[in-house]
Amino acid sequence: MRIAFDAAPLLDEHMSGVGHCEAGLVLALQRLYPEHAYTFNYFSVRGSAGKRQRLSPYMLPGSETNTPTFYPLVYRMMTQFIPVPYRWFFGNKADITHYFNYIVPPGVSGRTLVTVHDMVIRAFPETMRARTKTLLRVGLERSMKRADRIITVSEFSRQEILKYYPKYEDKIRIVKCGVDLDKFQPAPPEEIERVRNSVGLPEEYFLFMGNVEPRKNLLRLIQAYAKLSERMPQVPKLVVAGANGWRNSEIYESVQKPELIDRVQFTNYIPEGDLRGLVCGATAFLFPSVYEGFGIPPLEAMACGVPVMASKTASLPEVTGDCAVQIDPYDLDSMAQGMERLYTDAALRQDLAARGRERAKTLTWDAAAQDLMQVYQELI
Repeated sequence: MRIAFDAAPLLDEHMSGVGHCEAGLVLALQRLYPEHAYTFNYFSVRGSAGKRQRLSPYMLPGSETNTPTFYPLVYRMMTQFIPVPYRWFFGNKADITHYFNYIVPPGVSGRTLVTVHDMVIRAFPETMRARTKTLLRVGLERSMKRADRIITVSEFSRQEILKYYPKYEDKIRIVKCGVDLDKFQPAPPEEIERVRNSVGLPEEYFLFMGNVEPRKNLLRLIQAYAKLSERMPQVPKLVVAGANGWRNSEIYESVQKPELIDRVQFTNYIPEGDLRGLVCGATAFLFPSVYEGFGIPPLEAMACGVPVMASKTASLPEVTGDCAVQIDPYDLDSMAQGMERLYTDAALRQDLAARGRERAKTLTWDAAAQDLMQVYQELI
C-alpha cells in the first residue's frame, strides 16, 4: 500500500496538539508496518530547508518526501474559491492520503481520510482565531464530504460530529491518541533537577501545560488558585508552561495582583528534551480545559507517574478514567478543592500516580496505529 501523509502539521516550529497526534501515529505506522510505502507531502518554497530538518525525526528509513514548489497559504486560499486539484501538484502515486488537520483539498488522487479532532468551530467558535474560523466554516463540511473516512479521536468527538453533521455517521471511525511510553515515564532525579535549574522552577509546583489561550480555561484556574493560596499560603506555586496563544491579555493581567505576582510563573514554550523533567518534577498536573477532542497532556502526565486533576467534561473522562481528580471547569471552588486534595493527601497522590501509569499503558501510539491501519485497509 502506498500511503501519503499531509506533513504540514509536523512542520510548525512549535508543534500543536494536531502535530503531536500526527507525529505519534506516523512513527508507529512506519515501525509496525514497514511493508508499506510512506510519503510525506508538503509544499516547498525558497528557504524550506528548515522544514525538511523539522520533518526528519518523523521519517524512518525508506520513507520519502513529495515537495512541489508552491506557496501553501496561497493554495489554501485559492481552493476556498476555485477547486484547484491537489494531484496537479502531488501527482497520483498514493493509494491513500491522510490529512490530519480537518481539511481535505479538492482533486486528490486515490482514497482520502481526514482527522476531525473536535467540533470547537461549532461549540466554541469564539475561542478560535479569525483565520482558522473562516477556513473551517467554509472548508470543514466540504472536507468531510470529500473524505472516504473521517477519523476522530474519542467517542465524545464522534458524538459532537454527529450532533452537527449526522449524515456522515457511516464514514466516522475512532482512532484515539496515545502516549510514547519510552519518552514519558518517571524521570531520574538528576534530570528533574537539571530542568528545574534551567527553567528556574521552584522546589514544589502545580503544573499547567498548554497554549495560553481562552479554551484552556487558564483564567479560571488562576482565579481558583488565588482562592486556595489565600486560604493556604503554603501551597506550591503554579507553573504555566506553553506557547503564547491569543486573546490572552486578561490571563497575564490576572497575575499582576500583589498576592499572585510571585506565585504564578509563566515559562513560555518548553523544548521537547525538557518536557519529561518538567512534568515529573510537578506535585500535580492540572488540566481544567472546557473542551477537548482528546487531551494528550494529562495522558503524558499519567505515564510519568504524576497525579492529575482534570475536567469532568468533554473527552477528558475517556482519557483519565478514574485515575484523576475530576473537577467542574466552570466552578472555582471545585478547582480549588481539587488542588487542595492533591496537595494535602499524599496517599491520594501515590494512588493516582500508580493507577495513572497503568492506564497510560492502554493508550499508546502503537495501539492507535493498529486501529488506524484497520481503517486504511477498509479502503483498499
